[in-house]
Amino acid sequence: MPRTVVITGTSSGIGRASALALAERGFTVFAGVRKEADGEALRAASGGGIVPLHLDVTDETSIAEAAVQVERATGASGLTGLVNNAGTGSPWPMELIPLDEFRYHLEVNLIGQLAVTQAFLPLVKRARGRIVNVGSEGGRVTLPFLGPITSAKHGLVSVTDALRMELRPWGVQVSIVEPGATRSSAPAKLVENGRRAVAELFSLQGRADYGATFTHVIEKIAAGHQRTGSPPEVIADAVVRAMTVPRPRTRYPIGGHAKLLTRLRRVLPDRAMEALVMKMLNLAEASTTAGS
Repeated sequence: MPRTVVITGTSSGIGRASALALAERGFTVFAGVRKEADGEALRAASGGGIVPLHLDVTDETSIAEAAVQVERATGASGLTGLVNNAGTGSPWPMELIPLDEFRYHLEVNLIGQLAVTQAFLPLVKRARGRIVNVGSEGGRVTLPFLGPITSAKHGLVSVTDALRMELRPWGVQVSIVEPGATRSSAPAKLVENGRRAVAELFSLQGRADYGATFTHVIEKIAAGHQRTGSPPEVIADAVVRAMTVPRPRTRYPIGGHAKLLTRLRRVLPDRAMEALVMKMLNLAEASTTAGS
């Protein structure tokens, strides 16, 4: 039986690496992209094993049309796997984030994942296939100023667990990959988005209250990703394992310090974990500097 998989968010980073890795292992990969040029670049890089799929996880019409396209291609065989990888992220203090911005983060990083899952589930059930959600260590460990991102990642953990239990009667396996620090374009975008927010969107009081500390934290997080992060191919390897091993794990913390941090989160009390985070980020030092 042919092996087919849909992956969202394949233009760069983990999604692109996962699409290429699965294509190398003989999967026909329907690679979700929003730009035609990104899809054609993937097709060329894979030697034809990747089929570009126009897919915007925030657009119900786009999702429905993509599902019809994949169903026509797979027919009675159904879909071997679905990898929900698409995501976005901008740092904000929770006090200052515009509610429309917060809703957008939830729309892309959580609601969009469920919308795609609902659309493709009939095909996955037909094949007794698998679902792999790409979350983050932020689904279990929260860092200051990343609340808009990690709120959705925490939610994705719950959605994954619910789906795994609910889809047992159809033999559908559901896993979540939880990347830690990853070397990609995302950390630079995080800093860029944060600096733009401070300069253009923070109020004067917001800049006085948070500006220096906020900038310090996001720059330190981004630097940590580039210094100790894993390449996207390491995360892609976990996606491949979740999609191919006979008995996939429910969770795959992978890359950076994901395993260490998620283990610490399980055993440390809240205040001890928060103190560790503060120390890692030199947050007390930054706060002192901001107030001087």
